[in-house]
Amino acid sequence: MNKNDFKLKVFSLSERLFPMVSRLLGNATSTEDAIQDIMMKLWDKRKDLERHPNITGFVFLMARNYCIDVLRKKKQIVDDATPYLNVLKSGEDHKDVEWKELNSIIKNVLKTLPEQQQEVFMMRDIDGYEFTEIAAAMEIKVEHARVLLSRARKQIGTALKNTYSYERGHY
Repeated sequence: MNKNDFKLKVFSLSERLFPMVSRLLGNATSTEDAIQDIMMKLWDKRKDLERHPNITGFVFLMARNYCIDVLRKKKQIVDDATPYLNVLKSGEDHKDVEWKELNSIIKNVLKTLPEQQQEVFMMRDIDGYEFTEIAAAMEIKVEHARVLLSRARKQIGTALKNTYSYERGHY
């Protein structure tokens, strides 16, 4: 794989890696360093990459594994990324309180979900990844990623329904 092919097929994915790596590592500086290291490792493996059937999936998998390795090696406490996570956004100022409350409920429900459901939900609904990319990054089947997302959404929906039904006096 030559330099131009690498830029087109691999390096162009670096912007799409940023949300996932940022969420896993917790801060922007570590994220930028990690993406640079990942790209350097991928450059070293460029000859193997050109024969790989799913380059995008391989890049996402390598990025996720790299982040997990960094967290294990440093044994650092990862900043909680939830303050940076805005699940829903509002353009109207008078509804900010309602949106903040809704975001708070969703974040609290996310914390109670199993790790895989959390990760799939964030990768799909927050970061906007495709199911094939999620499946490749997490080393699961696409169908399993869909099931995990469905379960996460169902639990979040149930929690929202229960919260708002309770507030309205319906049980």
